[in-house]
Amino acid sequence: MIVVVDDRQLVKDGYTALFGREGVPSAGFDSFEFGEWVNTAADSDLDAVEAFLIGQGELTLDLPRAIRDRSQAPVIAVSDTPSLESTLAFFDSGVDDVVRKPVHPREIMARAAAIRRRLKALSNHTDVGPIRVFSDGRDPELEGRIFALPRRERRILEYLVANRGRRVTKQQIFNAIYGIFDEDVEENVVESHISKLRKKLRKRLGFDPIDSKRFLGYLIDWK
Repeated sequence: MIVVVDDRQLVKDGYTALFGREGVPSAGFDSFEFGEWVNTAADSDLDAVEAFLIGQGELTLDLPRAIRDRSQAPVIAVSDTPSLESTLAFFDSGVDDVVRKPVHPREIMARAAAIRRRLKALSNHTDVGPIRVFSDGRDPELEGRIFALPRRERRILEYLVANRGRRVTKQQIFNAIYGIFDEDVEENVVESHISKLRKKLRKRLGFDPIDSKRFLGYLIDWK
């Protein structure tokens, strides 16, 4: 999920719509709402955030450090005024990157992925046995061959692999795939997506690498 912070309603609505077209869940706040939310949100909600996008607002330059107290997700500032002073002010406030408008959502996602790779010193892919998932939106691979998946199933596989060896709940997966503020989608839709994903994995691999336990959630690992 991408969290967009801007005091202008039109800007927030615009970005959330653009991310929605790319299949990326997002939520918009003004700077005052966000300041309260980031300090009180549950850890599981913050874990679902892939990046914070900071625009204009009265508290804009105070937010990056508030974010760092709760999350290590990339913080990217969007500058409306391409000036050295505004860019340096953003970096001084603690953001990871500054982009200038107009900027495409895919570029923001790519920059966020690059920041995560630098922070974790990882390559752009993660392997679990014969499964390889990428951080740049590409389809995963199974045993070196492309494994094309619908967007939701791909993101679920990416989330399971990112948390390999750790059991995650249906709610955690839902938050990561649909966002924590989407009230128009039932949480049980996750079960349908996972069922389809597991059937496809079983067909290609000859077995199901996803372990599920009732009430405890799902786990993918490779011994």
